[in-house]
Amino acid sequence: MHKPGMEKRRLAGDPDPRALLERILRVDHAGEYGAKRIYEGQLAVLKKAPSTPTIRHMLEQEQAHLDAFDRLLPQRRVRPTLLSPLWHVGGFALGAASALLGEKAAMACTEAVEEVIDQHYGRQVEKLGDAEPELRATIEQFRADEVNHRDTARAEGAAEAPGYALLSKGIKAITRSAIWLSERV
Repeated sequence: MHKPGMEKRRLAGDPDPRALLERILRVDHAGEYGAKRIYEGQLAVLKKAPSTPTIRHMLEQEQAHLDAFDRLLPQRRVRPTLLSPLWHVGGFALGAASALLGEKAAMACTEAVEEVIDQHYGRQVEKLGDAEPELRATIEQFRADEVNHRDTARAEGAAEAPGYALLSKGIKAITRSAIWLSERV
């Protein structure tokens, strides 16, 4: 299947256009599912905190993103990651653990995750090039939402979280690892 725009950026070892599409859909589905579970974990702890409406709004957007990928996977005949059970537990645990450290730590978690996702979505748009214009537009729309989540978390005091630098660095590493694994498994 020839997709203009995708082949010119391929290097030795890069996936072919179909494999690239599969990776993109699989990892984005997994990421939106993981994000949903993070926010569910945060809300389980921060039931009536001042940040609850903000987190609930982010959760609703992540659910809309997930719903879109839930439709795209079968349409494009792409299987979801086999690691979904891990992201189910791990996402919730990450959200709940960050919230147990307080609202600022929950916001630091959001900021760290969404910063990595912004970069991740940017790379996907670049790899797609002129191919898959509808998917590219969807990713760009979702990327804008994720950037808004990151910026909201910053405005809500993410940097004031206890152990912010370590917390942020650790969550970014976890997120990058989850991306790498979900693309492949």
